[in-house]
Amino acid sequence: MSSNGEQAMIENRWSESDAAGLSDLDLLVYQSRLVGSDPRLVVWGGGNTSLKVHEVDFRGRPTYVLRVKGSGSDLKAVTRRDFPGVRLDDVLPLLEREDMSDEEMVEYLAHTLMEPASPRPSIETLLHAFVPARSVVHTHADAILALTNNTRAEEILAEVFGSELAMIAYRRPGFLLSKQVGQAVRGNPNIKGVILLNHGLITWHDDPKEAYRLHIEMVDKAARYAVGEGSRVTGQGLDGNIHSPIPDTQYLTPGTQRREVAARLAPVLRGMFGAEQRVVLRYDESRGVLRFVSGEIVPLERMPEVLEAGAATPDHILNMKRTPLWIQPADPLDAQSVTSAARDAYERWVEGYTGYYEAHKSSEAMLPAVPRVALVAGVGMFSIGKDSKAATISNDIYHHTIAIIEAAEAVGSYRSLALRDAFDAEYWPLELYKLTLAPPEKELGRRVALITGAAGAIGAAIARRFAAEGAHVVCADLDLDKAIALADELSRANPNNRAMPIHMDVTDEAAVRHAYKRAVLQYGGVDVLVSNAGIAHSCPVDELTLEDWERSFAVNATGHFLVAREALRVMKAQGTGGSLVFIATKNVTAPGKDFAAYSASKAAEAQLARVIALEGGSFGIRSNIVNPDAVFAGSGLWSPEVREQRARAQGIAPGQIEEFYRNRNILRAEVTAEDVAAAALFYASDQSARTTGSMLPVDGGLREAFPR
Repeated sequence: MSSNGEQAMIENRWSESDAAGLSDLDLLVYQSRLVGSDPRLVVWGGGNTSLKVHEVDFRGRPTYVLRVKGSGSDLKAVTRRDFPGVRLDDVLPLLEREDMSDEEMVEYLAHTLMEPASPRPSIETLLHAFVPARSVVHTHADAILALTNNTRAEEILAEVFGSELAMIAYRRPGFLLSKQVGQAVRGNPNIKGVILLNHGLITWHDDPKEAYRLHIEMVDKAARYAVGEGSRVTGQGLDGNIHSPIPDTQYLTPGTQRREVAARLAPVLRGMFGAEQRVVLRYDESRGVLRFVSGEIVPLERMPEVLEAGAATPDHILNMKRTPLWIQPADPLDAQSVTSAARDAYERWVEGYTGYYEAHKSSEAMLPAVPRVALVAGVGMFSIGKDSKAATISNDIYHHTIAIIEAAEAVGSYRSLALRDAFDAEYWPLELYKLTLAPPEKELGRRVALITGAAGAIGAAIARRFAAEGAHVVCADLDLDKAIALADELSRANPNNRAMPIHMDVTDEAAVRHAYKRAVLQYGGVDVLVSNAGIAHSCPVDELTLEDWERSFAVNATGHFLVAREALRVMKAQGTGGSLVFIATKNVTAPGKDFAAYSASKAAEAQLARVIALEGGSFGIRSNIVNPDAVFAGSGLWSPEVREQRARAQGIAPGQIEEFYRNRNILRAEVTAEDVAAAALFYASDQSARTTGSMLPVDGGLREAFPR
């Protein structure tokens, strides 16, 4: 229940039993995770919490310390080490200064750290320090922003909060805002908090529980007002519930057609946005998004005006840019109409962004003119980023934006930062400096690689190597359970470029198309295909059945054709080139006795790869072949039956098969799946940017298999 007896929309999640016995810093972690775990309060990485505590410094001296969230940490997952400590006796005298640049402030705070190696404290450290209370909570709650980002903001805020909260006009985070908040608190010690227009809410108390309770109480008041009497809003996004069904409007395409159009559009968008540097896209057709792009929340004729108002807060701008790309096709059921509208809309967006930059720049270089969100009327939303994590963050933030716009429009009209303020937030020197600190991108960074037969020994080794080099890996395999296990492993090891599992029978045309559509909706396209799935059947020609012959060709030839054809279609739509890597065999150049079906079908694969090199070159699409020999460890090809048959063909005992293959190559070397993965990486990456139509043996050196 809320403080006045009405049913609370934003519930207080504090648990006395969970908080019992926690020390100061552990209590701060608990409070912070409560705040961070509620998506109605913060976006990813947003919000700040702090606690003032008594500690002993490295010389054993009692010291009053501010523990504040470190820059770049996420409240829902913070730990003790994510709260650097600054000495308050060094920090509080800054309140007497007239001004201080961001650079000066950052350098000064570095000298006040209790632990010099700790994370950099938040840019809002001084704001927390200048509030006298021990515990401070700061969020960008959607309900608060719905009231502050409004043409009726002053009237609404006075009606909802009266004199409980101080109101401070928008100012970019930094020294002057921190000082203004500190003076407001000291000038009126009875207020419960401060609202920063177009930014968020701050509450405080000596007790962390009370600081949190006050915060929830204020956000709940805002949320209940936004869905109160006379409001058009349903509560979507503000109370965590979904009350409205997906709209049934003439402009919203049916689900199957919608996804088909989105799958056709995604590679085109990815190519446009990634003309200079590749990006990853994520398609979203969730309920809230569909309500938004169908005109249910804002009439379609008003969408350009509302979207031009800009992102809700500086934090939103840093992750999403000021405005999304709005695409409104004449016919959302017609992929060609949607694609044409997208090209025109993006051209206008770039022109607008460039003009915005030119009007406000000083010495900053222009950031890439690429939106972080693309909204397609009747179809859905694409979020955009350098990797799947960045695209997911943009997606998450825009869901907040939709909720804020809906609530703001229900009680007034949505508005946001002035252009000058938006530019200063996007081109904030401290944020631009962060970009220079980013580690260099990995070899396959920003690329999407689809690997067939991914759950096998060679496929899994390639998937692991590609993921480690920054690729987003689509693990396609006939065995879905193994594909899921592999994708989970890769995602845990590489959380920024999450892998996805897909069931794929390479001999089934419909299944191949469906798999590519899923990959395109998940990542926006495909840059690398590793066509690896294969089977082996061994027996003399006169004993070979037609069924086994045709099965070999279905997998080892037709399967490669089907997956390569879809890859070519996606890569041509992207217009940014691509690489096809065919995992063939040394039998292409040196066929084996009693291995007719395997050798012949693999030879067909190799010829297909060469033809693709001829046809793909003018599109920047390369096609190359890796020829391994006898990869035994973990391989499904070398079943007991195949081992026995190949041993019989070589005139040796089955137990000698591995030694036989190792000793017959020039290097006397065992060939591993990791060796094949290294060759595949060479062809997938820019290391081989000038190579196509080539064949690379990975066989330890077999003179009879030398390419010729």
